Amino acid sequence: MVDKSESGQEGGPPGTAHAVLAGSRVTTFELFFDLVYVFTLTQVTAYMAHEHSGSGVLRGVLLLALVWISWSAYAWLGNQAQADPGVVRAGMTLAMAGVFVVALTVPEAWHDAPGGLNGPVVLACAYLFVRCVHLVLYGVLARGDHGLLRQITVSWPAVLGGSCLLIVGAVIGGRWQTALFAAAIVTDWGGVYATSRRGNWRIRSASYFAERHELFMIIAIGESLLAMGAGAVDRPISTPLLAAAVLGVAVALGLWWLYFDVATLVGEHQLSRTQGRDRVRLAVDAYGYAHFPIMAGIVLTAFGVEGVMAHAAGGEALGGFYAWVLCGGAATYLAGLLLFGWTVLRQWSRFRLGGLFLLLGWSPAAAVLPPVAALAGAVTVLAAVAAAETWWYAELRRRLRR
Repeated sequence: MVDKSESGQEGGPPGTAHAVLAGSRVTTFELFFDLVYVFTLTQVTAYMAHEHSGSGVLRGVLLLALVWISWSAYAWLGNQAQADPGVVRAGMTLAMAGVFVVALTVPEAWHDAPGGLNGPVVLACAYLFVRCVHLVLYGVLARGDHGLLRQITVSWPAVLGGSCLLIVGAVIGGRWQTALFAAAIVTDWGGVYATSRRGNWRIRSASYFAERHELFMIIAIGESLLAMGAGAVDRPISTPLLAAAVLGVAVALGLWWLYFDVATLVGEHQLSRTQGRDRVRLAVDAYGYAHFPIMAGIVLTAFGVEGVMAHAAGGEALGGFYAWVLCGGAATYLAGLLLFGWTVLRQWSRFRLGGLFLLLGWSPAAAVLPPVAALAGAVTVLAAVAAAETWWYAELRRRLRR
């Protein structure tokens, strides 16, 4: 027997929103909402390129974590009530403005530019605003559902505690800011995680929830193409540049293939089969947390390809920085897929595990090779993993698509 609160047969608050039904799909307004994250991801990639250091990449990953936490929260909200009508649209519009402010302040996230407002503090306050709008809106939609209201109530301390650490870090600055930003993410993310796996969140539509994450991955891959193209800006067209461009598209295709060919089909199938707290637990683990390294891996891989594009025609070695970002980003992506597969099926993919180690092993060679050759090696590994999985999981794919 399926609980009404999870099947979507229970109505939402009268006059404020419409409850999500079991077969609901993502709306155009939600796609519009997600577009602001394209700009945010682009800003984070540009920030890492400007810093061009290991600490810059670390800070970029911390910013990506903030992006993911805020977006994931609204993906859960969209499973509670339809985003298009009434109060949900109004609240998400406010949140869009907050996310856009976060994106604008990314270049000043650690170093405030002279004049104007304090960039790091504005970023932290805008993030707090986005998170508070989410919980307030969720509370309005949860009226009459005492279990969900209790869940939202216990989430407030983690959100406020993490945001306070962000603000304190922004005020202090320097290395303490990095440490406090990391602590803020652990507090926010960890606190919500600890109260969520056995909590009272609702997954009304498994198909909606899976589709929302699929579309965000498409956004991330689309942003990766923008980042790759940015590496070719003001570069004269040459044979190495064209070769790097073709290989860059092949990288994006490989990332898409490894996620959409089988993995997302299995995830949606398993989410649809489970009910109650088991479904919530699976959604939290597989989509809320395992998807972060998948998203971060896409952004880091694109950043590495951008470096290849920028140096393709130079005739020099790629160098250690971009080699580790390129191969490490692709390895992070495979690690996220491995974690997703384990969470969903309790199985490790031998092909993805092998590809992960091959990419890490390729990094030292990529650092001393010409950029195009280094990229070709990474493409070869991704293509090999995709080809092996296409063959190995052919029957599973057919069954799931039927």
